Amino acid sequence: MKNKLNAFNFHEKKDRQQKISMITCYDYSFARILNESPIDCILVGDSGAMVMQGFSSTVNASMEMMELFTQAVCRGAPDKFVVGDLPFLSYRMSLTENMKNVERLMKAGAQALKLEGAAGNLELVKYIVESGVPVMGHLGLTPQSVNTLGGFKVQGKSEDSRKKITEQALNLEQAGCFSIVLECVPSDLAKSITGKLKIPTIGIGAGVETDGQVLVLQDLLGFQTEFKPKFLRHFMNGKSLFNQAFNEFHNAVVEKTYPNENEKY
Repeated sequence: MKNKLNAFNFHEKKDRQQKISMITCYDYSFARILNESPIDCILVGDSGAMVMQGFSSTVNASMEMMELFTQAVCRGAPDKFVVGDLPFLSYRMSLTENMKNVERLMKAGAQALKLEGAAGNLELVKYIVESGVPVMGHLGLTPQSVNTLGGFKVQGKSEDSRKKITEQALNLEQAGCFSIVLECVPSDLAKSITGKLKIPTIGIGAGVETDGQVLVLQDLLGFQTEFKPKFLRHFMNGKSLFNQAFNEFHNAVVEKTYPNENEKY
């Protein structure tokens, strides 16, 4: 293991103007591959409720689900900095219940946690950080609030909205967050916020001027060609390549060319 990223040297990457790469992951097999890659860090996102379980939003993610995903990823990628997502409402209960959920994800193997929004969360963020747990914030399009946002829409278009997101970012930094995800906001707003913060920003649909970028693993691999928001680039045509392999296996079975003589006991 060499120069493993952590919540402390996130700041060093920003100071040195070195971009941070982050990919979501939810299982052991992909985590093992990511562990051998130069990717800086892994987010065990509540997006796993959609990607792995087929739900229409992240609202259906549970603590049990996030624990299982986090445990699997941490076993597969012991050399990576792993951030675990606190799921919907898991940090909007009593302080005791909130901290029990924090404890569960940290004991599942995460080295830091992410939560969405600033309103109503600032004191909790401060308390979690003072308890020894690094916290990553998340502003802009916050998928757990999709029902109050009116859908998956770009945030920060109006002047009032821009001021609100900027203020929230500064408040999260003051509360102790070591980094903030900016999702689906205008690129000039992301650039402005990034310039105002001492902590790094990780963008998704926020332009190139953030301190890093994050994508959902299955999205960047092109597993779902029908899902193509403006910000998403498919770095591989995974759906086609996997289908080709499945077709070849099926044909080999039907044609009795698999297994061959060398593949028998």
